[in-house]
Amino acid sequence: MSFAGLLIQRKGQLAALLGLLVLFAAQLAGALLPSVPLFIAASATGLALDVFLHHRYPHLLALLGRVRCDASTRQLMRDMLLLLGLVRIPGFDPVAEWPLVTGLVCAYGVHFGCQVVALLIRRERALPVLTRNVDATELRLSPAPPRILARQPGRRLLVFMIPATAGLLLTAGLAEPVWGLAGVGLSLALFLGGTLWAATWLVGRKRAPSERTVLAWLDGWLQAYRPTHAMYFSGGASSAYQANMWLTTLAALDGKPLIVLRERFMLQKIEATDVPVVCIPKVAHLMALEHSSLKMMIHPANSGKTSQVLRIPTIKHAFVNHGESDKLSSCNPYAKAYDEVWVAGPAARERYQAADIGVDDRDVVEVGRPQLAPILPYAGPPAGPWTTVLYAPTWEGWTDDPGNTSIMLAGENLVRALLADPGVRLLYKPHPMTGSVDPRAGRADERIRALIAEANAARAAESGRTRPDARAAAELARRTAELDELATTTFRPSSDEVERMLLQSVPDAGRADAVAAAQAAWEEAFWASLPQWEHQVVTGPRPGIYSCFNQADLLVSDVSSVVSDYLSSEKPYAVANTSGLTEARFRAAYPTVRAATVLAPDAAGVPELLAAVRDPRRDTLAGARAELKTHLLGPADPPSLARFNAAAQALCARADARRARLARTRTARPGPAEQVREQGLREATRRSLGDEVPGGAEDAEDSLTT
Repeated sequence: MSFAGLLIQRKGQLAALLGLLVLFAAQLAGALLPSVPLFIAASATGLALDVFLHHRYPHLLALLGRVRCDASTRQLMRDMLLLLGLVRIPGFDPVAEWPLVTGLVCAYGVHFGCQVVALLIRRERALPVLTRNVDATELRLSPAPPRILARQPGRRLLVFMIPATAGLLLTAGLAEPVWGLAGVGLSLALFLGGTLWAATWLVGRKRAPSERTVLAWLDGWLQAYRPTHAMYFSGGASSAYQANMWLTTLAALDGKPLIVLRERFMLQKIEATDVPVVCIPKVAHLMALEHSSLKMMIHPANSGKTSQVLRIPTIKHAFVNHGESDKLSSCNPYAKAYDEVWVAGPAARERYQAADIGVDDRDVVEVGRPQLAPILPYAGPPAGPWTTVLYAPTWEGWTDDPGNTSIMLAGENLVRALLADPGVRLLYKPHPMTGSVDPRAGRADERIRALIAEANAARAAESGRTRPDARAAAELARRTAELDELATTTFRPSSDEVERMLLQSVPDAGRADAVAAAQAAWEEAFWASLPQWEHQVVTGPRPGIYSCFNQADLLVSDVSSVVSDYLSSEKPYAVANTSGLTEARFRAAYPTVRAATVLAPDAAGVPELLAAVRDPRRDTLAGARAELKTHLLGPADPPSLARFNAAAQALCARADARRARLARTRTARPGPAEQVREQGLREATRRSLGDEVPGGAEDAEDSLTT
């Protein structure tokens, strides 16, 4: 939606919210005058609008909740005004109001009783462990109760009080108390029935298993499955991509894989995979992994909760990061807490040495980047009339370094320069966290999108511009439905995390391969459905960044892991220099820039850059890109996945050796022969990885306790 459309929508929503408050005032005026038509119209319209907003725009009503005007308060005000209006209406006997008041009080009492039952249900169904791709039938999990009973107290009150409100309004119009008594009675029956039905989830087969039962089941499942290696991940909602990029690599390793999460919401953020997923929110329950067969974990990111799993001495840990760049964030001192740090190539090893943050060079293992396999190699200059340029700036980061992202200081200039070339097709893919720290980055992103929309409108007005026919759109819709059916699970609106755990059991055999094939078919259909002349703003998980790489003839980005990954294609790329350094110092400070065209914030070098992309004779950096690719990503042989797998098996062997050594210490102290044997094992595994650095000392964590 455009900015103007979003602004219009927001104004409409605020007008509806203001209208709700006006209707309360009109209801009060109708009761005091008294004016029966105004009173009835304002009361009925106010309740209808309240229910509508609660269903469609609950975030707006949350604003009222912040000033203590939540759904319960609004409905109580509405009912009090109804009773006030009845007293003020001529011809109505005030004595007849007492049964109505008694009925309303009982209805509210049962409503709050239902809320107590709902709270107990939510507590019992907050299991200590959640899973995906795991057979949990032994736990006898049950579907969730209707959300209006378990998780929507405000909506429940509004909906269940509709009969009471309708009856009271009929009484106001006809001066007959029987209608009010009937409506209040029906509302009371709804509350009683809903409460009793919800209570059935606290007894019998519907009741969720206890914490002790679930933890015992987890121990049994771990003993039966016997995982050997795992990926550990903890982070915010927007950081799931950091784990998703490692799914295929994790599944391809020899042994039994596992994914360990810490946040409940993250369970549905992990993309389609056949690997079992276990979410263990509490650190006390996480210690169950210590007694499992798990030998090693890879860590795509550092988080506050990472230290909790590092306390388990029976598991070896390797930091793999979620991308490598020349930024200081790629050399976090936290890395020295891991047993090993796995990097793509020699450049990262040198980066850790230069950073001098306490990471022993003997613990750095070069494994390449296995997930870059889908990126196609350079196939020559653009063959058609369009030169596709991918502008993929990174986000602003957690520091105030002006060189973190180009989007604020250079983004608009770069986009204007690219759009000014009539032969350029621009793909703009901002980082998903853009604007999350610095609002200026978010505003710059909005302005860039507006520039692209304006350029598309101008280009569409030119003669001869056509779009793919309806068959392309139909093929995309078919491929989307096919991919969604394979990669996602459909849940009913009332489902909770326990019901989703029940539904997301062991996947069908070969599902991961089917999803990969469907993803490739979707990407082909997606690009085919777009006009070749039209600029695109690419957001969301589909299409991914690697798919955009394969479409691009040129990348313009910042100092980030995007550049390192793109180099695997050996295509031309440019890096924006917003650091304030001279070009010579910029190239010296950031090795990934050595084979790049450096663009100043004014984007003056864009025309010359495009000319070099279109004419290989003017591309003087092709050899440098090939050389830098090896320096950043390691050699092509053996393949990256083979090196990664060898590193995983070596770390598993170290974990086995430690367990065996610890078992021997219970009866006798280890002799020199055993120590020499493990030292030799570590040196041999490093040589098998092509790493000639001699082995290190015994693991420091041998002496750690949980």
